[in-house]
Amino acid sequence: MSPVDLQRFHRTLNPRTVVVVGDKGPNYQWLTNQQEFSGQVYSVQVDPRDIEEIEKRGFTNFTSLEAVPGDIDLVICAVPRPIAPRIVADSIQRKVAGISMFTSGFAETGEPQAIELQNKIVELANGDHMPIVGPNCMGIYNRRLGLKFTTDADKGEGGRVSVISQSGTHAIGMTLGLQRVGVRMTRSVSIGNAVIVNESDYLDYLREDPDTHVIAMYLEGVKDGRRFYETLKKTTAVKPVIIWRGGRSSAGARAVLSHTGSLASSVAVWDAMVKQAGAIGTTSIDETLDIVMAMEHTQRPTGRGPALIAMTGGQSVAIADQFQNAGFDVPALSEHSYAQLAEFFMTIGGSYRNPFDAASTIGRETDNLRRILEILAEDPAIDGGVAIEMGVGRGPGGTGDPMERLNNQLDLLEAYRQQTGEPIVLMMMEGSAGASNAEAVVRARIHAGSRGFAVYPNFERAAIALGRVVEYWQGRAAN
Repeated sequence: MSPVDLQRFHRTLNPRTVVVVGDKGPNYQWLTNQQEFSGQVYSVQVDPRDIEEIEKRGFTNFTSLEAVPGDIDLVICAVPRPIAPRIVADSIQRKVAGISMFTSGFAETGEPQAIELQNKIVELANGDHMPIVGPNCMGIYNRRLGLKFTTDADKGEGGRVSVISQSGTHAIGMTLGLQRVGVRMTRSVSIGNAVIVNESDYLDYLREDPDTHVIAMYLEGVKDGRRFYETLKKTTAVKPVIIWRGGRSSAGARAVLSHTGSLASSVAVWDAMVKQAGAIGTTSIDETLDIVMAMEHTQRPTGRGPALIAMTGGQSVAIADQFQNAGFDVPALSEHSYAQLAEFFMTIGGSYRNPFDAASTIGRETDNLRRILEILAEDPAIDGGVAIEMGVGRGPGGTGDPMERLNNQLDLLEAYRQQTGEPIVLMMMEGSAGASNAEAVVRARIHAGSRGFAVYPNFERAAIALGRVVEYWQGRAAN
């Protein structure tokens, strides 16, 4: 990150004073996004009609950056592209720490005038060691500070996951998707064209960031392949990095060029690089979020021998297939465990051989789940935790409070993972045993996620996510 001042870059990502330049009605998107920001927010706008509306919303407006009082950590630039170089020059004169540039229509368009404007911005920024996020981006979300690129993102203490994305849409999608499943974010940065601060610079920063424990990225291309590989390898040695690569198809590669102006590399070369660097490569947003959730909501796995608990005979076959396909063993239990299970297992024609067909046994009495988990905790063959399909409903006869029943089951699963240190993954499927409707299942998933459990809509996604996490940690141990 030689052209960029590191201290200024830190101020840019963690600002105390933000100035929004050029926000326009009717929604005043960027000022509205900062309504929960814990620092000071100012506006710079010269249009009298907009000034009136901005001040009605409670923001102090100035007609120039020079007039804004105090130190400025971050300028959010939302002006038309011909004016963007002037805002960079004014920010340099005003000694602003850094800029987040929402303004788009630069090199990604392929237009000579647009490329010239972007080159002017780069020349100005490099001359001042100015950190610029973007251009052509949604900018910065800092959960603790309430600095936002969408009002739907929450504000709160804590957080362990950071997201870096060349796409603004995917930055928002990953942020809100992880938020929905109970994963606490530290920060997300939509980096767009990344003309000054690039993907390697962000990795360098996040590797040293004490609030970031897991890094998720969406990339369409990289500025310097050799540097990115070395930086990625250095980072994965201390923190998991999950990378969703866009532009894997020929049509996607063409779209990448017009989206962020990046050149997509060979898929085979990219995949080999990611694997050799020790990162986890993905091909979709769902796979990315699934793996981050498994990283954050499961204990670090020690083996590949899980207990698999399904609700019907057919599902017990399906769960075994999916977990074995993902590289897991499905071990037999000890004869001592089988003898204990036979004392209370109630499913007629069912099985407790691993995988379990456990609907009737667990459905009749939650305490039976406790007994199963106690037996599994003592069985030496189980070293990969428990993957359990959970119905969502009131229980036998339609009685009882479904949320109370769910919480009782989650309490038992929490006790198991505390006792054993092994991972737990849940699968809650629409139309599964006890699931009365899709909305109830979604609510149950969100609730379980809020309690720190990894929850998936089917066996395949659970198996793949946990399998990739096991692969990462075993790779770390081997190195």
